[in-house]
Amino acid sequence: MDLNAVRAFVAVADAGQFQKAAVDLALTQQAVSKRIAALEKDLGVRLFVRTPRGAELTIDGQALLPHARVLLRAEERAVAAVRPVDRALRVDVVGRRAATGGLVQDFHRAHPRTPLDVVTLFDVDTAVTAVRDGAVDATFRAVTMPGHRLPDGVEALPVLDEPLSLCVGPGHPFARAASVTPAQLAGHRIWMPGNVPGTEWHAYYEALAAAFGPAIDTIGPNFGLEALLDTIAGSPTVATFLSERTPHVWPVGHDLRLVPLRDPTPVYPHSLLWRAGNPHPGLAALRDHLAATRPRPPQGELWRPAWAEHPPTRAASPAT
Repeated sequence: MDLNAVRAFVAVADAGQFQKAAVDLALTQQAVSKRIAALEKDLGVRLFVRTPRGAELTIDGQALLPHARVLLRAEERAVAAVRPVDRALRVDVVGRRAATGGLVQDFHRAHPRTPLDVVTLFDVDTAVTAVRDGAVDATFRAVTMPGHRLPDGVEALPVLDEPLSLCVGPGHPFARAASVTPAQLAGHRIWMPGNVPGTEWHAYYEALAAAFGPAIDTIGPNFGLEALLDTIAGSPTVATFLSERTPHVWPVGHDLRLVPLRDPTPVYPHSLLWRAGNPHPGLAALRDHLAATRPRPPQGELWRPAWAEHPPTRAASPAT
């Protein structure tokens, strides 16, 4: 159904005259008449009866009018959903329980009037495509993943070097350690069932394993963080990597420990990605907030993969 014709129909019904409706729509009376005639032809019914006083709705016109108003309201909502000044800022945080989810929560507390639509996309290829195509306004990613190039029109801002800790149960050999060096992890089983090949985090942990020798175990299935922590709590050999910035609550009886990694401290590099020229007012506010509140990296020597030593100014795109 032609919404322009529907809009003309509602305008005539409200005005009671073709001429006044034409003025309201900034059209000629002939243009309005043509739109009404086309709508009547599409529907196969008469919608108006011309009288000396103007135009009166037929029974069919009266039946159509409330539905026509619904159609026009739906059009308004559809336009508002994609118009940057009207719709919520869409931000991909990878996982709502990830540290990046906390960054967006902090932004919301500082800017409560900025409407947000928080989504979780899986891998960097999907996320960068969504940013480039306008499906999301921004995403948090490790943008220097090997084998990926920086696409034109997508930019990146480093926002967080997230220090990793070793999560162990009370029976693990490192349970009472004040800290552990990455080199001490050589040969120890690090269980990460969500560490899916092809993702940017898999590339990171693959580089960490190559550098320090821990045995990264990705055998699934992945039943989520709670199931992972249940297993670690009762195991004297299995550990995983977590961060103090990752929201997690576990039962007191688990007696899990987060042991800091030191000398060097592995940090996971998060950046904010967005499409250049995106006019959403909330996007500029988000960038400014993240730049102003970027946490200081931990003291001491830090470790990142060689490909992450120099964060880029633009984001990663799928390899071609």
